[in-house]
Parts: sequence; structure tokens; C-alpha cells
Amino acid sequence: MMSILQSIDSPSDLRRLSDREIRQLAEEIRHYLVHTVSRTGGHLAPNLGVVELTIAIHLALDCPRDKVIWDVGHQSYVHKLLTGRRGAFASLRQQGGISGFPKPSESEYDAFATGHSSTSISAALGMALARDAAGEDYTVMAVIGDGALGGGMALEAMNHAGHTKTDLIVILNDNEMSISRSVGALAGVLGSARTHPGRRRFKYGFDRFVMGIPVIGKALKAAGYRLKKSVKSFVLPGMVFEELGFTYLGPIDGHNVKAVSRAIDDAKRAGGPVLIHVITRKGKGYAPAEQDPAKFHGTGPFVVETGTQISSDRPTFTSHFSEFMLRAAEEDDRIVAITAAMAEGTGLRSFAEAYPGRFYDVGIAEQHAVTFAAGLAAAGLRPVVAIYSTFLQRAYDQIVHDVALQGLPVILAVDRGGIVGEDGPTHQGLLDVGYLRQIPGMTVMAPKDGAELQSMFGTALEHDGPSAIRYPKSACPEREVEWPARPIPIGKAEVMRDGLHCAIFALGPMVWPALEASRILSTRGVSCAVVNPRFVKPIDVDTLLEYAGRTGIIITCEDSCLAGGFGSAVLESLSEAGVFDVHVVRLGAPDDFVGQGKRDDVLSDLGLDAKGIADAVMQALRGREGERAVGGGLYVSTS
Repeated sequence: MMSILQSIDSPSDLRRLSDREIRQLAEEIRHYLVHTVSRTGGHLAPNLGVVELTIAIHLALDCPRDKVIWDVGHQSYVHKLLTGRRGAFASLRQQGGISGFPKPSESEYDAFATGHSSTSISAALGMALARDAAGEDYTVMAVIGDGALGGGMALEAMNHAGHTKTDLIVILNDNEMSISRSVGALAGVLGSARTHPGRRRFKYGFDRFVMGIPVIGKALKAAGYRLKKSVKSFVLPGMVFEELGFTYLGPIDGHNVKAVSRAIDDAKRAGGPVLIHVITRKGKGYAPAEQDPAKFHGTGPFVVETGTQISSDRPTFTSHFSEFMLRAAEEDDRIVAITAAMAEGTGLRSFAEAYPGRFYDVGIAEQHAVTFAAGLAAAGLRPVVAIYSTFLQRAYDQIVHDVALQGLPVILAVDRGGIVGEDGPTHQGLLDVGYLRQIPGMTVMAPKDGAELQSMFGTALEHDGPSAIRYPKSACPEREVEWPARPIPIGKAEVMRDGLHCAIFALGPMVWPALEASRILSTRGVSCAVVNPRFVKPIDVDTLLEYAGRTGIIITCEDSCLAGGFGSAVLESLSEAGVFDVHVVRLGAPDDFVGQGKRDDVLSDLGLDAKGIADAVMQALRGREGERAVGGGLYVSTS
């Protein structure tokens, strides 16, 4: 017997279902999500929480004519299942499969590409005003979480939307969570609104109450709007939205399909900007995710029966950072930690528990996090700001203007640098080397393993200026970690292996495939040095010039964009030193957005595994003018 989910090929199929069948469909979707994500990994808890909400949206709207923009987009799995992608869903987040985020090139139902938070209202307002300019008539909706609503960009967009008065629906999906639990004053406002279920009844009943007052009813009618607004502002929470020019509907049970659909219909009739406040439970329907929604916000493969995640026991770069922070904070009370709604992901949860008075989760507000850190540093503290590489992009101006311009000792812990993997283009940390190294006064480091990471943080704590340490989302090679961490002299590289014919300068975790490539090359008669530069800025020019002069061939290897990256810094250094007779080959990510897939597979596709590096070296050697014998009779071109 075919399940109800198997019969849904487009949102129009939902309209033939009875209420009982809708409830059954929701159960089937949750079952399918749990079992699929247990194999592929992904954002489970957010999607379990929006099953009924997504069904209600597609019942009330006529997509793709109507436009829905999912903020962040990690909660769009249910939307994908209902819009013709059920058959491809098993390929979720896999190389060549469907994306874990909305992607217009994947489906006409994906109105806008998202992956970072707080962008949906801005995009939706742009679409709504373009609709108005074209004289068209369709609904534009943004679906945003309570955590993302606290982001500055979302509030800027609401301020603009309230001013324009155009028809726009914003659904506030309130589950008290972003990745971590929502924080901040706005979260408190929403919390108060949740405790007032009579809010909507008050709004619609107020005019009737006023008109029932003897004698003064007519007078009150004239001043009714101002009076209603004043009384609501006094007695009810959540009125900040109406002050911004939005009609506020809610709070509504986001797991009640009929209630949400009715609210959307009400919003369409009301016109202008409307905010529908729905309450949902993140992880709903799967006990492990309900009990620990942060853990299942973004998860790797897991055992369905227990929720136990299937992962390596090897320490990661992030776990080494976490360990360093705990040890260093015990010895230096100037150290404080800051994150932007991702205490778990950045490894700062244990720090927060051990030093609650020295930990700050500012919510989804990366710009504020950096300038806040600048203020702490200006007052004598040593702030460490832990933010994923792809999200730190949002705070570029603050790094330049508020930190570097003043030379403040803010330490940026740039997690998820390089190839992140299955989350795809929106989350690949490929731009940080380029955008950090161009900032005057910024020291930029990249460790090859966990021990070196801890030493680099030791260096940063001793440094009187701004610094950034970028490291990947991956396990570390096993190596004993010394404590206290021994600081590394700024700008000093490490020679991992000497060589005569060429030298690979491999940044951070690229050291390990470079060493394996060197071993492969030795079997072909090529003596290849491997240097761990450790510093993107300042570069160890002495070591670079030594190998440039000795071998004449330098290969740079980085898991970042070639445009403006570490390889570019090497070329600039050679040029400034007046060295022009060296052949430099740069290996890294192309001038394009890199797709999804397992980290090792993506690196292999980019030629950044041992074989790819070895092949690139051989090609470089053959490309040199003049023939001579190298090693065991292998003939290559060299200088």
C-alpha cells in the first residue's frame, strides 16, 4: 500500500487530503526525515519542528507563483519533500545530490538561495517591491526563526518593510532556539508573548469593547486607533512588531495546520506587512532530538533507535581549541570567550559552564560580536571570538575598522576554515585567508594539528595586536600535546622534510597530504621538500627564499581560494625580494563556489590530496626548460 507521502508530487496534492490524512502525512514525513538524516547527516531538529508549519504554508499559498524565502534554509527539508524532490531526497547533502539548503537552480519552488541567517526579510521585501513595480499580484513570505530575527539585518529589513507598507508576510517560527538557545532582549519579548494566549482575542475584541461603553463610544471611536495602540503597548508583550509597522498575529500553535493556514489567509486579507508568530518545538516527534535539540541541530549519521551519533573518537581541531581555552583561562583571568549563537559548534560550551562570567553568547550577531570584543580588549581583557569562517565574512568591516585600525589584541578563532563538506557552497570556509591577510596589522596563522593549534593560541595571547587562527572541521593527526602550550615565534615556518628538486609550502592541514605526496615523489626519484609555513601573515621570507634559490620550484598548497590566498602572498613576497626566476605553482580552490560532498572527496576533486599534489609537482618539473636526470634515471624538465 502506497504511503501518503509517496503520493505527494507537488503542493497541489495536499489539497485533496482530509484532516486525518494530513496528520498521517506529518507522521510519515517525520519518520522519513529521521531515517534519511541518520544516514546522510544534516539538520534534523529544525526540520522536525516545521513539519506542520510547512504543510500549512503550502496549503495556504500557491507556490511557485507565490514566493517563500526560508531564512538560513536549513529547515527546508520538508519543503523539498513536498515540492517534487522526494525521489532524490536520499542524496541529500551528498556529492552530486540535492542541497541541504534552498537552491533555485535545483527547483522553481526555491525562490531564493539561503544558507546564512537573517537574510530572508530583506530578500522578501525586495521581491515584494519588484512585484509591485511590475503590477503583479502574488504573495511573498519570509519564514524566519526567533534566533535569526535578532540578527541586525533582519531588524533593518523590518524597519524598511514597515516604512514601505507593502504586502509582505513574515512567519516568525519561534522555538526558543537558533543553533544554541536564543539569547537577548528580543528573546525575552517573545517569551512573554508565548505566555499570553489571549493576545489575538484582545486585538480583535478591543473595538467591540470600546463601542459598548455608554455615551463616550462615539468620542472613543474617533480616537480609537490611538487608544487601542496605547493600551496594547501597555498591557501586552510583543508589540514591538506593530511599532515597526507590522500587523501582529499570534502566538499560534505552529503544529496546528488549520490554525496556521487560517492565519496566513488572515494576513493576506489584512494587507501590508504582517508578522505571524507561531510556536513550534524543535526536534518534535523524535525523542533524542526533543531532549537535545542543539545536538541534533546539525548532526552526522546516527543510530535511529538510540540517537547515538556515529563519529570518530579522534580529537578534532575544535576539541583542541576547547581544551586550550579551559587551561588558559585558569591561568589568565583576562581571557574571555565570545560566540555568535554556536557555543556547541565552536567548542565553547565547556568554557561557558566553567567560566559563566567570562563567556558571552551574543546571538546571531557576528558584527556585534567583533566590535564587542574590541571594546573588551580596549578595556584590558583578552577576548577570543570563535566564529565559523563562512559566518565571519559578515563581520569584515568590524575586523578592519574596530579591531585592526586600533591594533587591539582581539583573537579570532576561525573554525570551519577550508572545505567544510556536505553543507556546500554557503558554508565552505574558502575566503578567510584572502580577506584576513590583506588587513594591516593582522597576524594570520593556520595549524597543521591540534598541538600546533594550542601553541598558536599561546602566541596570540602574548601578541599585542589582532590575530586570527583558522582551522578546519576535521579530526587531527594524533600527537602529544604539551602544556603549557609553547608559543611559536611570529612569522617562523617549520621545515617538515628537506629536499633538492622542489619545495611544497603546505598551509595548515594540507601539510599531511603534502608529506604523503613527497613520499610518492621519492619513489619517482624526486627529492621534494615540505615546509609548514604556519603563518599566512607574516610569511617566513627567509625560508621561502632559501628554497626558492635552492630548487627553483615552489609549490603552494592551501584549502582556500587561490585568488588573494597564500599562494598569492608567496608570489608577492618573491616579487618584493626581487626574485623572478622561480617557477611557482599554486594549488587551491578555483575562482568559483565549491559544491557539497565529503571533505576528503572534495579535496580530491580539487587536486588537493596526495596524488593530486604529486601529479602537480611532476607536471611542474616537466614544464621547466632543459632536460636532466633526476634520482633513479627519471627524466624531468627542470632549471
